[in-house]
Amino acid sequence: MAASKKRRPISDINVVPYIDVMLVLLIIFMITAPIIQQGVEIDLPQAVANSLSPDDDEPVVVSIDMKGDFFLDIGDEPGKPIDAQLLVNRVAAVRQLKPNVPVLVRGDRSVNYGRVVDVMVLLQNAGVDKVGLMTEQAEQ
Repeated sequence: MAASKKRRPISDINVVPYIDVMLVLLIIFMITAPIIQQGVEIDLPQAVANSLSPDDDEPVVVSIDMKGDFFLDIGDEPGKPIDAQLLVNRVAAVRQLKPNVPVLVRGDRSVNYGRVVDVMVLLQNAGVDKVGLMTEQAEQ
């Protein structure tokens, strides 16, 4: 007589490997999520303003933190302060490749207005003729 294989009922499926995989994925996402968020902690002023059109190119964002340091969202280390000459060189290179890319300044609310003007002058030296200022939407 042929030995018949016993089949396990569906309720006896072992789900432990699936739970293990889900926990590993959860840990991976928990570790990588803060790394994906790049940038500098900036407390933007609030104002009622129009948003950028989704059809526009991804803007180049120059940030100024509360200490007055400059940061550029492009390059190999966007969270590291950048000096003025390197800022001009990188923005000029981007503008050469994409002449219509929007350039935005993200200045902390408590930074000296003179630092914002300094960045705008540097951007003008890089060939940027129009600069946008980023704000947070004001609560109405």
